[in-house]
Amino acid sequence: MKKIIFLFSIITFLGCSSTYDATKSAKKFAKRITAKDLKKHLYTYASDEFEGRNTGEAGQKKAVEYLRKFYIDQKIDAPAGTENYFQLISSEWLSKTSKRGPLQASENVLAFIEGTEKPKEIIVISAHLDHVGTKDGEIYNGADDDGSGTVAILEIAEAFKKAAKRGNKPKRSVLFLHVTGEEKGLLGSKYYTENPIFPLANTVCNLNIDMIGRVDKFHKTDSNYVYLIGSDKLSTELHQISESVNNKFTNINLDYKYNSDDDPNRFYYRSDHYNFAKHNIPVIFYFNGTHEDYHKPTDTPDKINYELLEKRTRLIFHTAWELANRKERIVVDKAEATE
Repeated sequence: MKKIIFLFSIITFLGCSSTYDATKSAKKFAKRITAKDLKKHLYTYASDEFEGRNTGEAGQKKAVEYLRKFYIDQKIDAPAGTENYFQLISSEWLSKTSKRGPLQASENVLAFIEGTEKPKEIIVISAHLDHVGTKDGEIYNGADDDGSGTVAILEIAEAFKKAAKRGNKPKRSVLFLHVTGEEKGLLGSKYYTENPIFPLANTVCNLNIDMIGRVDKFHKTDSNYVYLIGSDKLSTELHQISESVNNKFTNINLDYKYNSDDDPNRFYYRSDHYNFAKHNIPVIFYFNGTHEDYHKPTDTPDKINYELLEKRTRLIFHTAWELANRKERIVVDKAEATE
């Protein structure tokens, strides 16, 4: 009997040790995401040099080259099926699909870390790389919209890469997806889901980041929040994991104000995650709400709360880490009829 108790104690200890090590690793690599690095990236990405990153225009071309160079420098691979990190989208397709007039050819930017145990199962982390460009001689820098989401992905990708280099590659593959043409009607994400590099059936979920660097008028007295939209609409399990991860690591107030089915703003339908949700791929949309500089030339890098951006980015990293490393793929228990 004593031997049985002893063996049970050893097994219990090893189980707890394994969980502890996983938690310790997640915390260790999350610390690679810093306000300093986010700020450094964003002051370049949302600078006047990029001319507001209008889809297909010269400033947007500079933006995608910035992203590509980052992934090359970090030695994060381009997935097969891209043109050296780019998924090219023709002017013809964009102009035909957009309801806002003719557009120049553009590109999504994709980078990839292959999983060890379930490499065909894909976690997609997305943000849109474009903004609205220049109007009446003024540059719309789009620091929050969506420079904040773009640089968050860069930091998350770097954290995953640091983990991989130290023997902590994710079990599932992670795709870092920067989509173009969001401001023209979610075009880049629509193109990707219609022409996926990886089969949509293998896509576990989409974590979409669109504006996470500011504080809206409803949270002026308590900025420790982020809006979550869509987490429970297709997968009960995804919502539960998201809540659990936040409670364990970041303790941000998760605000579901805009998650209601009767939300008059209809934010669930207004960012790139929706093109994944239409295919019954579970999603979470991370969002700080609109503010006085939304879609104005005053949306500049000096207005960003970088410590808050760091904390929100770490939440998304921890969520992606859990989804990529958990034993079983999350279950879609609320599938809807597809279009």
